Amino acid sequence: MTLAHRGDSPTATAAATPAPAARFTRRAGRWIDDWDPENAAQWGHHGGAQTARHNLAISVFAEFLGFGVFALWGIVVPQLAAYGYTGSAALSETQQFWLLSIPTLVGASLRIPYTFAVPRFGGRNWTIVSALLLLLPAVGLALAVGQHASFGVLLAVAALAGFGGGNFASSMTNISFFYRSSEKGKALGLNAAGGNLGTAAVQFAIPLVVTWGATTAVTGAQVPNLPLAGWIFVPFILLAALLAWRSMDNLSVIAGSGDRGGFEMASRARHTWILAFLYVGTFGSFIGFAGVFPKIMSDAFPAHGLKLAFLGALVGSLTRPLGGVIADRVGGWRVTVVSFVAMAFGALGAIQALQGKNFGLFMAAFLLLFVFTGIGNGSIYRMIPAVFDATATDTTDDGRRRTRRAAAGAIGIVGAVGAFGGFVVPQMFALSKASSISAIAPKGTIVPALYGIIALYLVMAFVAWFAYGRRCAGLGDAGQVGI
Repeated sequence: MTLAHRGDSPTATAAATPAPAARFTRRAGRWIDDWDPENAAQWGHHGGAQTARHNLAISVFAEFLGFGVFALWGIVVPQLAAYGYTGSAALSETQQFWLLSIPTLVGASLRIPYTFAVPRFGGRNWTIVSALLLLLPAVGLALAVGQHASFGVLLAVAALAGFGGGNFASSMTNISFFYRSSEKGKALGLNAAGGNLGTAAVQFAIPLVVTWGATTAVTGAQVPNLPLAGWIFVPFILLAALLAWRSMDNLSVIAGSGDRGGFEMASRARHTWILAFLYVGTFGSFIGFAGVFPKIMSDAFPAHGLKLAFLGALVGSLTRPLGGVIADRVGGWRVTVVSFVAMAFGALGAIQALQGKNFGLFMAAFLLLFVFTGIGNGSIYRMIPAVFDATATDTTDDGRRRTRRAAAGAIGIVGAVGAFGGFVVPQMFALSKASSISAIAPKGTIVPALYGIIALYLVMAFVAWFAYGRRCAGLGDAGQVGI
C-alpha cells in the first residue's frame, strides 16, 4: 500500500487533495468552470474581477430596462385621457388604479420563480430570455393604446409589465455568485440601485418622448403620441439581449444550486415573516408610491403636470445603499424605526399639502417619504443576515452553513412579500377615492388612505422596536451592529 493510500501522512493527504484552481476555464455557450472569486490569484491576476464587473454592467442595464417597463404604466395612465380615453371610453378611478397596481401584483408573484431560473438555465441565458420577455409588455402597450383598446385588454397588457418586476430577483441572484464576500454588498447595492433608477428614468423621459409626433385636437389640446412610450423600449431591449448573448457568462457553480431547502428553512422562521411585514412598509411603499405619484400629482396639481414626478423614484433609489451603510454603524432596527416615523411624517405632510393645495409642501412631504423608503429598504435587507446570525443556536460549521442558507432563503421571501405592498398602495387609494369618510375627508380624495398608511407605519415602527430593539428581544449584543 502506498503512502498516499494509507492516509497517515500530511504530505500524502495534501497531495491527494486537489488545490483550488487559480484560473477559471471557458467552454461552449459562454459557460465558466472553476469559478472561485475567493481565490485571490483568480480574482486579482487571472481576470476574475474584470469578468465580474463586465457581467455586473450588463446586468444593471438589463435590470434598468426591466424596472423601466415595470413602471411604464405609472406614467402612461395619467395621459390616457389626453390621448382620447374620454367620454364613453373614459376609465374610472378604480380602473386606472388597477392599471397602476397589476404590474406589481404580477411582478411580486414572479420573484421567486425568477430566482430559481438562474440556477436552472444559467445567468447569461436567463438574462437573454428575461430581457426579450420585456418586448411583450412594451409592444403590447404600443399596440393596445394605439388601437384605443378596451379596459380588459389594457389590463392584460399592463399585467405583462410584471415581467420587468421579476427581473430584479434573477439579476440579484446571478450577480451574487460573481463577487467575493468582501465586495458582494457593494456589487449588489449597485445592481439594485441601478435597476431602481429605471423607474425614475421612465418618469422623466416618457413625458418628453411622447411629445414626438404629438398632434393637436380640435379643442387645441395636445394629444401625446402614447404608443411611442412602448415602441421606444424595443431597440434598447434588443440591445440588452444582444449584449447578454455576446458578453455575459454562465457559471457552472450556480447550476443546480437553487436552494429550495433554504427557502423551506426560512419559511419556518418567524423572523422571515416579521421582516417581510416590515419590508411591505418600505419597499412596498417605494414601488406603490412610485407607481401612483405621477397620477396623484397630475390630479391634485394639473398645472404642474408630470415634470417633477420622477424625483420621488430618483431619491428613493439613490438613498437605498445609504440605509445599509447607516445600519452597519448604528443598528438596523434603529434605522428602520426612524424610517417608519419619518415616512409617517411625510404622509402627514402630504395630507396637509393636498388639503391646502400647497404644491411646495406636497413635493417636500413626498420626497421625505421617498427618501426614507430607500433608507428603510437598505436597512431591512442588511438586517436579514444579521438577525439570522444573532438568533442561530447551532454554532458548528454545519450550523453556520444552515444559517446562511436560511438567511439566503429569507432574502428571497422577504423581497417577494415586500413587493406585494406595491399592489396594496394603489388599491388603498382607489378605495379611498370611491369612499366617503366625512369625519376625515370628502369623497374623491386619497386623504383617508394616507391616514390609514400613517397608522400602518406606526404599527411597523413598533413591531421593529418590539422584535429587535428591546433589551429582552433575545438578540444580545447583535442589536448594536447590523440589526
